[in-house]
Amino acid sequence: MAGRNFLFVPGPTNVPERVQRAMVVSMEDHRSSKFPDLTKSVLEDLKAVFKTTTGTPIIFPATGTGGWEAALTNTLSPGDLVLASRFGQFSHLWIDMITRLGFQVETVECEWGEGVPVEKYAEILSKDKGHKIKAVIATHNETATGVTSDIAGVRKALDDAKHPALLLVDAVSSLGSIDFRMDEWGVDICVSGSQKGLMLPAGLGIVCASEKALKARESSTAPRCFFDFGDMIKANATGYFPYTPALPMLYGLRESLTMIKEEGLENIFWRHTYLASGVRAAVLDGWKLGLCAKEPKWYSDTVSAIVVPEGINGAHVIDVAFRRYNLSLGAGLSKVAGKVFRIGHLGDLNELMVLGALAGAEMSMLDVGIKIEPGSGVAAAQKYFRTHDNVPKKKVARSEVVYASQSMGSTEGAH
Repeated sequence: MAGRNFLFVPGPTNVPERVQRAMVVSMEDHRSSKFPDLTKSVLEDLKAVFKTTTGTPIIFPATGTGGWEAALTNTLSPGDLVLASRFGQFSHLWIDMITRLGFQVETVECEWGEGVPVEKYAEILSKDKGHKIKAVIATHNETATGVTSDIAGVRKALDDAKHPALLLVDAVSSLGSIDFRMDEWGVDICVSGSQKGLMLPAGLGIVCASEKALKARESSTAPRCFFDFGDMIKANATGYFPYTPALPMLYGLRESLTMIKEEGLENIFWRHTYLASGVRAAVLDGWKLGLCAKEPKWYSDTVSAIVVPEGINGAHVIDVAFRRYNLSLGAGLSKVAGKVFRIGHLGDLNELMVLGALAGAEMSMLDVGIKIEPGSGVAAAQKYFRTHDNVPKKKVARSEVVYASQSMGSTEGAH
């Protein structure tokens, strides 16, 4: 098929040409005296993306799933109790891993389309006087349902209960796209991956651990080897890795971090809110369809899960989009399989790219019999983009990126 595929799944995302070129490197000796220049610069600049000055970034040749495992096995011991909530496929998978690794889990079941139940967490934590709960996990952005949760609220629940449990957060589909504040929110381990907001191929599991988490590692008795923080930290201190690193990915990450610094992290958050708001205008105002996210407070700025009408299979929309229009959309997963299709709007994107995806989705929906007005979604998004600023009223300087305190604005869906 002529032209390029329009990739609008919520990960992997589009890899910028600059990053692709940076990854085309000859293999080299990862034990050379030059190599630490790369390692140390990447690890240092990752701190700004996590918004931490005291946390320790760690890069595994893995994915976010590997990061989940590292977070658990480096801080807990077999039989430890974890508090979790299930409201989508990825929060479910982390809970499944907890049990498979030999930990106990108290799971709060939530409606898919909602986020972390902060009030319920607060209630459970306040009653845990013996501090049996050793860790609280929270999925910042549930990719399956297009829902973003209140991590600051989870931290407040822990603090109000004076509870010492660790706070472990999945930010795989939010880091570098949606505001995340590791230090301010008291996150002990943040888990992410390379293939979403960092604009790289899949292949790196990237975590950041607080001083409290690293202290917990000293008493953790969970078996670990490949994902041992200690091995990584010891080798990283000298600029090396305990085993062969993914060289092209590290060079790509170096370029991606440079691009993030050039645009400014707060400006990137603004752009994602702006583009997501255009997509939501298309879905709600143009197509007159609904989102899986139950309320605006849950709306994700990186992915929208669009509910298809009764009698329509969302998988059919996705298949037509791919086969006829060379557009890749995200599928509904598990409980929402066939009920939704997903548009990923994160990473290296602008208005015209988003409009192309909306046009393709619109034609695909019409082809499978969904009764929408042709052109309505594209027109609604165009109207939004033409009547709203695509940059903050006060553009954030690079030097303000980590500690910028101003709000992102009042566009719909901002959080």
